[in-house]
Amino acid sequence: MKYAVFFLALFAMPPLGVALSFNRRWMKYAVWAMIGALAAYQATAINFFSYEEYRGSSRGMEVSVAYLMALALLVAAAIKGRLPKPIPSFGAFLYVVYFLLCLPSYATAESTLFSWMETWKMVMLYLVYLSVRAYLNTTENARSLVNGLAVFAIWNFLLVVKDHFCGVYQPHGAFPHQNGLAMAMHVFANMFFAHVLINGWKRSWLGGFAFVAASACIVRTYSRGAIAMMPISFLVTFALSFMSAAHGRKMGMIWRVVPVAAIGLVGLCLMLPRIVERFAEAPEASKNTRIELALCAKEMILDEPWRGVGINNWGIKINAPYEYAERAGRFPNRGEDFKDGIVETVYLLVGAECGIPALVAMLAWFLWYLVLCVVLAKKLSGTYYAAIPAGLAGGLVACYLQSCLEWVLRQQMNLILLMVFFALLDHLSANVSLLKSESKTKGSGSV
Repeated sequence: MKYAVFFLALFAMPPLGVALSFNRRWMKYAVWAMIGALAAYQATAINFFSYEEYRGSSRGMEVSVAYLMALALLVAAAIKGRLPKPIPSFGAFLYVVYFLLCLPSYATAESTLFSWMETWKMVMLYLVYLSVRAYLNTTENARSLVNGLAVFAIWNFLLVVKDHFCGVYQPHGAFPHQNGLAMAMHVFANMFFAHVLINGWKRSWLGGFAFVAASACIVRTYSRGAIAMMPISFLVTFALSFMSAAHGRKMGMIWRVVPVAAIGLVGLCLMLPRIVERFAEAPEASKNTRIELALCAKEMILDEPWRGVGINNWGIKINAPYEYAERAGRFPNRGEDFKDGIVETVYLLVGAECGIPALVAMLAWFLWYLVLCVVLAKKLSGTYYAAIPAGLAGGLVACYLQSCLEWVLRQQMNLILLMVFFALLDHLSANVSLLKSESKTKGSGSV
């Protein structure tokens, strides 16, 4: 039944795209629906060739309502003549290079079907990127996209509150895992923190709620890596926001930090016993497993430095009859049904599965957008839009550092959001002069 509904929805997307082309407001609702679909991702996605027990970064050929809405947005933009180029920015070019450098790993893959699952995901992610660029090209309304992201952050907070009262120790909101929630909320918290600093609470009331909601989500997950990244990321955001704010607002920005710090201190004190417990009573086995799996990844890289052992083939190659685990000195109790875990860092995972060239390309892709945030924060200084790159810089720093301890940036929902953020940054970069003129005309506005 679910597949029948999916195909009906698929066939409905081109007519929906035609309808959206008649009204920009409808396109705004469509991009909100694309983001909103992430709030119920598991319920609105289906897996072709599903392998739910597989220990890898992709467990099926996944198709989500978010992808279908992205397709409708592209149809609407094409009708309006506002479709972006196939590779509309240097950041998009780096992603395509990264994608192409992952393909040689098919030659060493044990299962090309599993490899296809991951490459399919990468293609769908690019579809989301292009759809957001198409939406912004057509409507030139970045503020409505930011509003939709704010509502998504607040919705996750409500889910976390619900889980808290249901006795869930580490709630995960709309995400499949608490670490995914924590990493995503870092980006949201920092982006809306910058909105509060630069545009003020009154001009950014929705962003203020989103900032508080996202910050609370991070702390309540009790994710050690995410909590450790909070002061670092917020410091980066504050520094760039201070640099980007209009000269007359810098002192006001400092005063706005005082209530934020006070509220944060109260919240920290309330949750401090549980946070201390998470750090103090972390099992030694967890640390040892991370180290051992990292050594396994090293063995794979040494064995196949240029091609890797096969994209999305980690879950196969880490187990018998392959000897990477034994070569790394890892000897778990391997029963007949034993399946070893996945390496807990996205960098070693990509290096092991796809080789060093693909890893370098991924790092270049990540770092390009971090550099772009700094550049845009300076270029958009004194405008409403400066808050977006200033905040995303802090959020991305947290994501990239936390990814040394987690492989979350190979998970579907986090990557979809990352593509939305990257598309937003590229739109700002391509329209700096127009956005500065708009801010002078409209003022700071509200988010």
